[in-house]
Amino acid sequence: MCGIAGFINRDTARPADAALLRSMTDAIAHRGPDDEGFHLDGHVALGMRRLSIIDLQTGHQPLSNEDDTIWIVFNGEVYNYLELREGLVSRGHRFRTMSDTEVLVHLYEEEGDAFLSRINAMAALALWDSRRRRLLLARDRIGKKPLHFAMTADALVFGSEIKALLRHPSVGTGIDQASVARYLVHEYVPCPGTIFADISKLRPGHFAVYENGELIQRPYWDLPAPAEPGASAPDRRLVEEEIRSTLQDAVRRRLMSDVPLGVFLSGGVDSTSIVACMARVAPGRVRTFSVAFQERSFDESTHFRSVARHYSAEHVERTLTPSDLLAILPTLASVIDEPLGDASILPTFLLSRFTREHVTVALGGEGGDELLAGYPTYQAHRLAEAYERIPSPLRAGLIETLVRRLPVSTANLSFDFKAKKFISGAGLAPELRNQVWLGSFSDLETRAMLAPGLRQAVAGEDLFEEARRHMRQAPASDTLGKLLYVDLKMYLQDSILVKVDRASMACSLEVRAPLLDYRFVELISRLPTSWKLHGWTTKHVFKQAMMPWLPPGITSRPKKGFGVPVADWLRGPLREMMGDLLSHDRLVRQGLLEPPVVASLVADHLALRRDNRKQLWTLLMLQLWMDNWGKGRPEGAPR
Repeated sequence: MCGIAGFINRDTARPADAALLRSMTDAIAHRGPDDEGFHLDGHVALGMRRLSIIDLQTGHQPLSNEDDTIWIVFNGEVYNYLELREGLVSRGHRFRTMSDTEVLVHLYEEEGDAFLSRINAMAALALWDSRRRRLLLARDRIGKKPLHFAMTADALVFGSEIKALLRHPSVGTGIDQASVARYLVHEYVPCPGTIFADISKLRPGHFAVYENGELIQRPYWDLPAPAEPGASAPDRRLVEEEIRSTLQDAVRRRLMSDVPLGVFLSGGVDSTSIVACMARVAPGRVRTFSVAFQERSFDESTHFRSVARHYSAEHVERTLTPSDLLAILPTLASVIDEPLGDASILPTFLLSRFTREHVTVALGGEGGDELLAGYPTYQAHRLAEAYERIPSPLRAGLIETLVRRLPVSTANLSFDFKAKKFISGAGLAPELRNQVWLGSFSDLETRAMLAPGLRQAVAGEDLFEEARRHMRQAPASDTLGKLLYVDLKMYLQDSILVKVDRASMACSLEVRAPLLDYRFVELISRLPTSWKLHGWTTKHVFKQAMMPWLPPGITSRPKKGFGVPVADWLRGPLREMMGDLLSHDRLVRQGLLEPPVVASLVADHLALRRDNRKQLWTLLMLQLWMDNWGKGRPEGAPR
């Protein structure tokens, strides 16, 4: 695992600055503490920091082909590199290392840009073809590894994290106003935008080619369409066998490592299924890592301990206290280059940090909910269709009035929290209510939250533009299938995977996601959506398929999530910080948020009139980001 960075000067006569390249890679040294490497070719600069996982001795990057005309820096793992290498050797290619990265340059020689469709990988890469004078940037199909770029007047600048790009003097630090508003809606800035006006994300499943002074982006992969409703169904028994065998092979491939590895275990069906597969392909080698919470409604220790015992795993756990979690807030704010409103990044970071004390690689269960309709929101969409058939006067005058009067509870996923979230999305188009349910603020609430100048600047912006676009482009014909596509393209890629990548790489830990092996993703995507949400049962086909391999009771467990008790913290240990970060004078100086609206949110939460945990946490993360990144170029960056 690595961090990559580099640039290509638009003026081909201007040589690349080696000191600048080193400064960019220094900014992401946490992603690769074991090694560094650089390649300069006139106006082109490629750099990397390496976390050594495979071929510890000779896997130094950048790597080239036999005649040094093609160079690559690569962040990720290629899980089918041994098969690819065998074929390339048979066609006469000579290898200098046993690294998976070297396979990529030879595969590019053979197949050009189409090589991206041949690899089974989590990947972000930059490849310089000196013969054709072209730079290729690419991300894996699902977006497990990040890649950012800025096309400035002077250069094309790229890097794994934004902090690397901000070291380049031609990259502006101005905040994108529309992205501030979109962050309030989604709790993240949707791809391809970023919070910085000059910087973009390369979309997952896309590559970009810089050639002759132009940057052109193209897709190379997308999700396949699910089976149409009413189409002849595949044989259920054979599908369940294929689910087990495909996941087992995905796990087997992700055990490829020259360093110790383990599994993040929550005790839910996804992580338990990964442990079950690992126990079958590597018996006696299962190591599991978990975190427990003192607050019972957030704690899953009973379940993950039972799973660890069932598989005779070498289990390590740690109980997190509020002081543990709150102590790392300043650290996380400096780690994350953009505001991110998902509070579960706190336990994810601490889980990664203590796991790194024992292993260098961990397998995680990301992707199962978005692929298999695992979130309660999918059930809620089904309920919303029935709810919206109730006459409007009855809904607004009776039901919604009663829901708003429910007493506030701070428990994890309490009934009043879910009920109030549900009615907040009632009457909206499916893709909009989906974002409202998952995010913090509605469109109207967001615009009311913005200071007048910013509100006017974004008056013509569609804050749900990306959700609408993905809904239109979804290959499915039914609403559930379309929503699954939207969530994979947005919530998974821009929130969940970003959270896991930044939290784990800040600890120099590599996390691999077997459920996001593209073969497993395509297999599940092609299944009828009714097999995923069957009645009110989420992940139905997956639970049925994995049941023979799992301990009793795992498939019937209700979803808990990886939450933290934010609502109570805001009235207790975080109250003083909240008061400082959301103070009237501070907000006036910034000119981003409307102080009276923010003050009302704070007062209602403190008085237990409303549970505003999500909204206030989202605002706090914006403020912490402003303290670290919103004031211009980071400390130590060239001017």
